[in-house]
Amino acid sequence: MSTEGIWSTHYRALTIGIILVVTATAFEGLAVTTIAPGLSRELQGEDLYGWVFSAYLLAQLIGTVVTGQFVDRKGPAQPFIVTIVLFAIGIVVAAIAPDMLTLLLGRVLQGFGAGALVNCVYTMITLRYPDSLRPQILAVFSSAYILPGLFGPYVAGIIAEQLSWRYVFWLILPFIFLSALLTTPSFRGLQPPKASVANNRSLLLPFFLAVGTGALLFGLGKIPSIYGFLLSIAGLLTLSVPLYKLMPKGTLLARSGLPAVIASRGLFVAAYYGTQTYLVLGLTSILGLTADKAGLAVASAAISWSLAANVQAKLDKRDQGAGRKKRIITGLAIMLIGVAGTVPLTLIQQDLFGIVLAIFSQIIMGFGIGLAHPTSGAIAFSLAKPGEEGKVSAEISIADTFTPAIVIGVGGAIVSVMTAFEFSLSVGITVSLLLQTFIVILGLVSAARLATGSVPFQEKRTP
Repeated sequence: MSTEGIWSTHYRALTIGIILVVTATAFEGLAVTTIAPGLSRELQGEDLYGWVFSAYLLAQLIGTVVTGQFVDRKGPAQPFIVTIVLFAIGIVVAAIAPDMLTLLLGRVLQGFGAGALVNCVYTMITLRYPDSLRPQILAVFSSAYILPGLFGPYVAGIIAEQLSWRYVFWLILPFIFLSALLTTPSFRGLQPPKASVANNRSLLLPFFLAVGTGALLFGLGKIPSIYGFLLSIAGLLTLSVPLYKLMPKGTLLARSGLPAVIASRGLFVAAYYGTQTYLVLGLTSILGLTADKAGLAVASAAISWSLAANVQAKLDKRDQGAGRKKRIITGLAIMLIGVAGTVPLTLIQQDLFGIVLAIFSQIIMGFGIGLAHPTSGAIAFSLAKPGEEGKVSAEISIADTFTPAIVIGVGGAIVSVMTAFEFSLSVGITVSLLLQTFIVILGLVSAARLATGSVPFQEKRTP
């Protein structure tokens, strides 16, 4: 086991670079949420408002998978350099966009670059850090979301109000260039191991996955119309085959080993973001709270997540990875309590009690996922075969991106169907939150299928 830490001389520049990459991409995503209404009005593209987010998401799916394959063939250095340039170009295109279609092109480049960058970062964590240090760097990875989560929307709002939404994009560029300077030297000389078995899966698979996902999400938004149902079914059929081929065999059954890790992670990450989505909707639409007050609940979850991520890193160092399965199961049990605590929110009439319940439930939920999320990544990386680091990184990224999008879409369809059949909005939100509770339970069941001996490889990594 390595006696160094992630802040030692050999790892310090890479650790800072990873933090900047994650912070820049996280800030960009949260900032766009704030400025999207204003930019869509200015560019006269209100009818394309939803695609500001959908274009990014679908391109992110493609970037994640495509880059994973090139990383396993060429090593991470070249894909990292290319994709960070693409991400920067996407930022510039969005900043100078004269119309909505040009801005969407920028969002596609940003999404592709963001998915690819996260994949490269995950691969670098696998290749550069020994297994004993991965829980620490993954904890820092989680912590890098805190400042964007707390200040990103607020800062973006001030910039957009005082200057222009275009300056929000320009603000991100310095972080991108600085992260490139710090991380690129660590990529030099990294090549796929000689034992590498090239991943020869068709590059068309991620495109079909994105097309199917886009059709499914668009169709879910049109439910309960017949058109919505048919489009949703068509999208589901289109994405089924590429998803099956892109994920580890046995993922749907949570087969012991890597499939169980990916299945569990996809489920509990989806429940986390799904809960926050419909919790905020309930706070603003049912209790009538302002967006900034509702955002307190989201921020409290981010802080709690970071705290728990650092706790699991210390525990992992103490038991040298032997308790990783136990930490995931414990984390998901805690998370289940937090998610279930949001269900009665719509039954509360008093605003103060509602926001207090929301914050406490989010603190509990955030602490639970903070234990499980970095631990699941550490287990997945330890199970990566030589030459398949990029593939495993892509599978983790898909779990973090694809499943939440689908679950949020299904929750939205539930709300639409309930209101179409003249149920109140509160009933639809309550059912959607119940769905998140059920998904956490499925994630807990999947985690229970992890092998008890999911302990790390004690391999050496060169800094």
